[in-house]
Amino acid sequence: MTQKDSAYLKSHHILPTSSNLLGICFLIFSIVRSSEMQDKTLLDDLCLVAVLLFMITSLLSYISIRSTKNQDKYERCADAIFIGALGLLCLITIFIFLGFIS
Repeated sequence: MTQKDSAYLKSHHILPTSSNLLGICFLIFSIVRSSEMQDKTLLDDLCLVAVLLFMITSLLSYISIRSTKNQDKYERCADAIFIGALGLLCLITIFIFLGFIS
């Protein structure tokens, strides 16, 4: 397997995973909006940043799959942003679970 094939396979994993996590962020956002939480603005903001990052990741991953030039560049950017968005989603989950923001 060449390095180009490896990047191609990575894009095929990032795109659906990022789309699924985007849906989870929307779910968290709608739950926070419908609840009676007092300080929901911080969670709203964090969820919206995560949504934006997962949208960018999905777009870059799709471009990486479709592109013939700069495929590796798009793939590296999508991978880095995906890891950041995943970390932010974990932080949001910990905040909700431990009740830091309530």
